[in-house]
Amino acid sequence: MIKKAYLQALIVIFYAVGTVGILLPETRPLFLKLTVFNLILSFLIIVFARGQNKKAFYTFLANCWIVGFVVEWIGVHTGLLFGDYSYGENLGIKFLDVPFVIGFNWGLVTISAAALANRVSKNKKWIPFIAAILMVALDFFMEPVAMKSDFWSWKNNVIPLYNYCCWFLVGLLLQVIYQKTSLWEENKVNDTLFITMFVFFIILNFSF
Repeated sequence: MIKKAYLQALIVIFYAVGTVGILLPETRPLFLKLTVFNLILSFLIIVFARGQNKKAFYTFLANCWIVGFVVEWIGVHTGLLFGDYSYGENLGIKFLDVPFVIGFNWGLVTISAAALANRVSKNKKWIPFIAAILMVALDFFMEPVAMKSDFWSWKNNVIPLYNYCCWFLVGLLLQVIYQKTSLWEENKVNDTLFITMFVFFIILNFSF
């Protein structure tokens, strides 16, 4: 219990510092470069907070990374998923034009959205849909910030509706797998992470 409370506090503090660092023009370039470490830390917090079925959970996260990387590769190189976009320089090392860290992002967003969805509804049939909608909502607020931050860019600076449709479908796939493998556990750390990320991107949308 104490461990999880510390992790929750770490999430809030880390994202609060990141928000201030990005909003201040003097420190913005540095903090945007540090985004990759923010994603890695968030991912590690989810791993560290896990209470049970750890081996199966790690396997699921590895599969999330693979699925996330593959769909992003398809998107970047063909436009068949998400639309016509390309990655910038502030998400770290790339492999085949896709940031290595992007697979971690799909994993942490999937897990944290599922945690919140399980609190919104107790009907297991609806939870994957609710969680996928939450993932799309997060992406909606993430996209404008990403474009301003050189995370990724869209052709003609227009975010297509198709992007959100693909986010929903990929998110739903990951959520269904997560639900079917019975890996969900009540964990306030994951709830805290999703809510904090959501608030983080909302603040940057109105202030950045």
